[in-house]
Amino acid sequence: MAMTDYELPCERDVEQVWERLDAVGAGLADEHELTCPHCRAARESLLALREATSEMVAEADAPPPDLFGRIMSAVRAEVRRGSMVPLPSPEPGSVEISEQAVAAVLRYAADTVVGIRARRCRIHDDGAGVVEVQLTLAVSLRNATGGEALSLVRERVTAAAAARVGLTLAKLDLLVDDVFEEDAVEEDTLGEDTVGEPGE
Repeated sequence: MAMTDYELPCERDVEQVWERLDAVGAGLADEHELTCPHCRAARESLLALREATSEMVAEADAPPPDLFGRIMSAVRAEVRRGSMVPLPSPEPGSVEISEQAVAAVLRYAADTVVGIRARRCRIHDDGAGVVEVQLTLAVSLRNATGGEALSLVRERVTAAAAARVGLTLAKLDLLVDDVFEEDAVEEDTLGEDTVGEPGE
């Protein structure tokens, strides 16, 4: 069945992981497959998919012919949420949240500061609980230097990361890449979504 390639954050695609399911299950995984959390998550989803479709094939009623394509679309949609960030948890097991969700919370926190508009939010997680964030902003002309407003942004974003998400930021870089006039921005944002790309 021909499918469109979709890359995981590690630059391997979902179809490649699918084709290697049996090899990995037989103990023939390469070093990347043994250590990559993205491939592992995709592999677990695909194994569940294969088991479910096998059970349906065994049933008297044949599954719809487009079932596999529909489920693969759902898998790709899951991947498009971006990388997952582990959250600290006192309970056994793991809890994760998508980078896209974290970025949305942090951009919203920055937007609560008067004269600030959050643009892009990039999140880096080293896998060991150390999270670094780079937040790109536009600053109102009335904030002549932006210093006081940026201090408030730093305070609110750091607080939102801890209170709303449960993350402690090891580093928060604020980059100002534009200035704006209040009236112009208010007109622009009436019918336009100004948040960054998903996962950023």
